[in-house]
Amino acid sequence: MRHSIILPATDETYSLSETVEKIAALLPSQTIEYLIVTHPKLTTPACRETITKLRSTYGSAIESFDQTRRGIGGAVQDAIDRARGDVVILMAADLETDPAVLPSMLEQLESFDVVATSRWKGGARFSGYDPLKFVLNFFFQHFFRILYWTKLTDLTYAYRAYRAPVLKSIRWEETGFPFLFESILKPLRLGYRATEVEAPWRARQEGMSHNSFMQTFAYTWTGIRIRFQSRKKMLYSEPQ
Repeated sequence: MRHSIILPATDETYSLSETVEKIAALLPSQTIEYLIVTHPKLTTPACRETITKLRSTYGSAIESFDQTRRGIGGAVQDAIDRARGDVVILMAADLETDPAVLPSMLEQLESFDVVATSRWKGGARFSGYDPLKFVLNFFFQHFFRILYWTKLTDLTYAYRAYRAPVLKSIRWEETGFPFLFESILKPLRLGYRATEVEAPWRARQEGMSHNSFMQTFAYTWTGIRIRFQSRKKMLYSEPQ
C-alpha cells in the first residue's frame, strides 16, 4: 500500500527535515511519497535547499513542486491531484503535527474512511496556544459538533488520514485556510466513516504562521454554507 503525505512548505528547514526523518523511521516498511508543495514566491531559498538535501537522501520518494492554485487550500488540492497513494495524509511541515501519531492513525484507517486527530480528546493538549484562541476554539468546536451531529471533537485540526478515493471524489471549493475545515465537513456530510485519535499540538518552533484570528469568521461561514449545501454539488459527476 502506498501512502501520499502532503507537506506544504514555505519557510521550514530543520523542522521539515525532522518531519520527514521521523515519518521514515516510524513507517519503515511502508511505501511513501512525500508531496512537498512550495509557493513560487513565498517559499524561501533555505527551504528549497532543504528539499534538495532531502531528495538526495530519499530520492524519488520526495516530490516537490510549486502550487498553481492560490492559497493553502489550493496547494493541498494541487497535491491531492498528484497523489498516487491508496492513503493520503495531510499534516504540517513545521512539527505542529506530531509524526508519532501516524501509526495509530493508519491502524484506524483499516476500519474507517477518514481518521482525524484531536487536541481535545482525553483532555486539552495544546502547547503554546494563545489563551483567547483556546477559549474560542472550545466554543467553536462544540457549535459545529452539534450542527453536524458528529462525535468528532476537533474539526479544525488539519492532521488527517484519508482513503484516497474520498479526497479525489469530492469537489473542493475553498482555496484559503477554510479548506482545512471543508476537508472534514464534506466527508461528514457525505456519510463517510470518520473517527479520531488523540494528538498533541505545539506552536511551531520555526517560521511564521499564516493563519490569523480573522480566519474564524471565514471558517464559520464555510461551516454553515456546507451544512446546508446539496450533497450532489459536493461530488464530481465523473470519477477524477
